[in-house]
Amino acid sequence: MTEDYAALVRDHPIPKQHVATFLSTNAPRGAGNCATSHDAAAHARRHRQQRRWATQVVITDELARQACAERDLPPPDDVLPMRLLTIPETDVADLGSIIAAALAHSPAARALLTDLEREQHVPETAVRDYYDRNQDRFLTPDALRRGVDPFNTVEPSDIHPYEHVREGIAQQLRRAAARRAFFDWLDRARADVEYAEGHEHPGDPSQPDHEHRH
Repeated sequence: MTEDYAALVRDHPIPKQHVATFLSTNAPRGAGNCATSHDAAAHARRHRQQRRWATQVVITDELARQACAERDLPPPDDVLPMRLLTIPETDVADLGSIIAAALAHSPAARALLTDLEREQHVPETAVRDYYDRNQDRFLTPDALRRGVDPFNTVEPSDIHPYEHVREGIAQQLRRAAARRAFFDWLDRARADVEYAEGHEHPGDPSQPDHEHRH
């Protein structure tokens, strides 16, 4: 791997320029000028970690492109999109910022996730169990207006019938299972990625800017 590359993904080099372009377009806005040397050092450390973050997003896109090819899925757009779509805060909370950004950034990652969702089988017993354990989520509008407490005795008419909500529950469980499958795939896929210095995973404890706080 030459000094021009941020990482090597299954013998496919990721140019540092791809990471730099993505970072310049999508990095969070920082503070203005650094008033002290301490501020300057903190700013430099933050920038290095943002570069590592951007590297992970670009690498996830490349890994997903390769996975789509292996699955004979239609190829995504050839042009690397550099502008992120809006990322819902709930996705960042549920997925982590790297995967949430990758799914917003990468058509290939979204195509792979959709394909993984098609593969998921949710047993009927799991759907029914979710319905029975989460009655508070299926109160009718009238019950909500009356302030019905779902954790006390409720009338059957206060809860949407199972048949009316079953498909929505199954879809939600399939989506959750697909996200877990995506996490597992990504962990395996990036295990063999080779990183250039300064482009390691931002959470890698071996890199000098890693911080872990509780």
